[in-house]
Amino acid sequence: ESELFGHEKGSFTGAVGQRKGYFEAAQGGTLFLDEIGEMPVALQVKLLRVLETGKFTRVGSTTPIATDARIIAATNRDLELDVRAGTFRSDLYYRLRAVMLRIPPLRNRREDIPFLIETMLEEFVRKHHITDRSGRPQMPQITPDAAALLIGHEWRGNIRELRNTLEQLVVLVCSASRDEDHAMITRRDVERALHLGSHFEQGHA
Repeated sequence: ESELFGHEKGSFTGAVGQRKGYFEAAQGGTLFLDEIGEMPVALQVKLLRVLETGKFTRVGSTTPIATDARIIAATNRDLELDVRAGTFRSDLYYRLRAVMLRIPPLRNRREDIPFLIETMLEEFVRKHHITDRSGRPQMPQITPDAAALLIGHEWRGNIRELRNTLEQLVVLVCSASRDEDHAMITRRDVERALHLGSHFEQGHA
């Protein structure tokens, strides 16, 4: 609640000063609420009130503050099922779904994967400073069987899993010392990265 609406000094233990929340910081802009399906029911009630009235109050305050932020919410849950189960408020659900976009899972749009791979590899090459001898960013090469494995993988974690796998490949393969001019990502490298990612997810389930 404090993250969304802010708080006044002394409103709870640790509130050593006044703090603006995301609604206040997003005045005149857009507030993106990720994983909205995980929001506790008590906080759903307060969010609904803001959407209906256009006003909120900081924690520890009684002074309403008007907001004109646009709200975009995302979730990987089936909110219609959650509404029927009573874990997500139906009034908030219908309030949020004024315009709904359904993004298919990555495994159902495999034709996008090669473009995502190229874009993400470029991002991680720059992030981890993978350069050639002249200091320019150096993209790795991917063997055909490694690319086929990436495209054919189920990607249960969708974009996040793909990003995690590709960053691992850049760190494990491109950052390693090598004699050739270009780092080569092989099928074995991809299998190892997918195995590490699967082990990490199981350990944090």
